[in-house]
Amino acid sequence: MRAHFNIAENAKKAKGSPTVPMIPLGAQMIEEGVQFRVWAPKSTRIDVLFGNGKTQSLERDERGYFSGIASNASPGMTYRYRLDGEKDYPDPCSRFQPEGPHGPSQIVNPSAYRWRDHDWPGVHMAGQVIYELHLGTFTEEGTFDAAIRELDGLKRLGITLLEIMPIAEFSGRWNWGYDGVCLFAPSHMYGDYDALKRFVDAAHETGLGVILDVVYNHFGPDGNYLSVFSDDYVTDRYPNEWGQALNFDGPGSAGMRELVVQNACYWIGEFHLDGLRIDATHAIHDASEQHILGELSTETRRVAGRRSIVLIAENEAQEISAVRPVEQGGWGLDAVWCEDFHHVSRVAATGHREAYYTDYRGAPQEFISSLKRGFLYQGQRYHWQRKARGSVVGHEPACNFVFFIQNHDQIGNTLTGNRLHTLTSPGRYRVLTTINLLAPQTPMLFMGQEYAASTPFLYFVDFGDHELGPKVRLGRQEFLSQFPSYASEEARKSMFDPNDRMTFERSKLDRAERSAHGPFYLLCRDLLRLRREDLVFSAQSREHIDGAVLSPHAFAIRYFEKTGCDRLLVVNLGEDLHFIPAPEPL
Repeated sequence: MRAHFNIAENAKKAKGSPTVPMIPLGAQMIEEGVQFRVWAPKSTRIDVLFGNGKTQSLERDERGYFSGIASNASPGMTYRYRLDGEKDYPDPCSRFQPEGPHGPSQIVNPSAYRWRDHDWPGVHMAGQVIYELHLGTFTEEGTFDAAIRELDGLKRLGITLLEIMPIAEFSGRWNWGYDGVCLFAPSHMYGDYDALKRFVDAAHETGLGVILDVVYNHFGPDGNYLSVFSDDYVTDRYPNEWGQALNFDGPGSAGMRELVVQNACYWIGEFHLDGLRIDATHAIHDASEQHILGELSTETRRVAGRRSIVLIAENEAQEISAVRPVEQGGWGLDAVWCEDFHHVSRVAATGHREAYYTDYRGAPQEFISSLKRGFLYQGQRYHWQRKARGSVVGHEPACNFVFFIQNHDQIGNTLTGNRLHTLTSPGRYRVLTTINLLAPQTPMLFMGQEYAASTPFLYFVDFGDHELGPKVRLGRQEFLSQFPSYASEEARKSMFDPNDRMTFERSKLDRAERSAHGPFYLLCRDLLRLRREDLVFSAQSREHIDGAVLSPHAFAIRYFEKTGCDRLLVVNLGEDLHFIPAPEPL
């Protein structure tokens, strides 16, 4: 009871006041030079130490913010913050870290890039086909500039929206992206500061939108210096499996809220991104009167101006409040990932029901209910977690739900990183692909899925020369042990070391496979064309479909059209079905 009371009291303290001030964080180019601003309530003095040896003192205000203007500073110069005349640290809101998170920060001029996308209107959820990719493994070079060469091909395939896995600066030479520590700095491993801008500009010219995966539920374990500036960025009041939870509703939470809201606005405004995919929103805890994601939604749309953006939540708890309007107590986001559809598809493909797949059967009724209802679990007991799961879906449109049969997590969270087509028959894989790409919901492909890439996608980090290396490997083994098929000693020994460079290299796509345009590619291309051009499939209406179970492995989905031009999708995931007689009206 005491813990609950403290959370409520802290929420009261976080109410009301706006969190986005007029002066942004970090180093900003202004007419008088460069303006610096950092929140460091633990310090009494902060000096900017430039790479040329010169210094600039910052003034402290009553809230613990230090700011000042350096008239002789200019783009390209490096700097650190010296706290209380002792140690030097990079700027926690640095725009670029040319030597990684432990090195000096670099001043950049955001206005130097000349945009060409002035007429780009932005994107809406309706009609989107999402393509999730990891920059470091999408091409052999692993850079934004190399990825630009692939844009035309993705457009021809039928992709409309690219979802880039996190790019915030991280420790080491390779990383999945979810260990970012410098939220404002695109990783120097993927190119210079303007590389992301060149990529977004080229994507818009090609007719593709771009959204960025961002992590606001934890920080990476190495290279995060926020704690030396303030103890209030994080909290132990909430559980978090990846480290300390971020403090959005406790004492001193205004600084953390400002950091996150400004960061989200920064990606939208400075890089012309078309939205964000927000990682693990179920681990973003906020009992404030206005949830931090509701504030983020409001502010990012204000910054986007006339451009339309989309905000997508990953939410394992399946909270429909994610896509409810802020005025109705929701978070005001545009879509939410649907793990249920993936889990049903995975069990149907493999027949394996272990760990978090335990409560799924891969049965026809599960597919029908998912297509009609969005979430499969809407409050029923979920035995794997020993509690109720999900929330009731109302009249939210189908495009609010993102369906997939593969993503980075569900491929990488296996012993071998094998893709789904290697775990099932070609026929089942084609069937599941068809269901996904013709569903009323918004479909998403994971890079390489469209041509059944032979390369795995493994979990990789670069902590091999750090004390974290063995801990990460052990933690990975413990995570995978929830799957009985991975829990044996033999299986544990066969796991690829996340820190090994070859684990990263194995995960890179093979460009020759991409250009081969084999049967799986042709299937995806044709299904996406049908989805785009057919007036019934393109309507994306879950209210105008119905389904019927035909056998333990077969079902029918009928897409209704008001003039009678219905479409019928008959699916069989099992043995030959002789449906005679056929008493099902659909």
